[in-house]
Amino acid sequence: MAKLHRLVSVVLRLVAAVTAAAAAIIMVTSRETTNLFGLEIEAKFSHIPSFIFFVVAYAVACVYSLLVVLVPPGGAASRLLVMTDVVMGMVLTGAVAATGAIAEVGRNGNSHAGWLPICEEVHGYCNQVMGALIAGFVALVVYFLIIMHSLHAVTDTMCPCH
Repeated sequence: MAKLHRLVSVVLRLVAAVTAAAAAIIMVTSRETTNLFGLEIEAKFSHIPSFIFFVVAYAVACVYSLLVVLVPPGGAASRLLVMTDVVMGMVLTGAVAATGAIAEVGRNGNSHAGWLPICEEVHGYCNQVMGALIAGFVALVVYFLIIMHSLHAVTDTMCPCH
């Protein structure tokens, strides 16, 4: 049973690393230049702080997932990993939420604040940001599964009542 827990953990963490890396890479490469009223306007991820947060959070999640695969199962380290998994899940949730909110304003604007939508002008950029958000959400779901699996593995060893 311990080998199955370990295998599931490794597979989930590798999937999380790949999807987190994909989300960060897609966001980093999002860039488009257009002309608007004779002015050249460039849209790229580094112009928006929440997009930078997204990239950093998902890059850290990728590296963290790969490093955790090297931690031997059982013992105090695995209990600490449950806590860090929860923290990582919370950080990724914040990154997806912040990026999603800004992407929504970019796509639809905000008539109450007088903000116009920009996605009509930089359609490719907005589509790429949406792709990064989708990959980020998939990574977030995988992290949720990791947390549930880690909690099960830790509580299973603490309570031999099964």
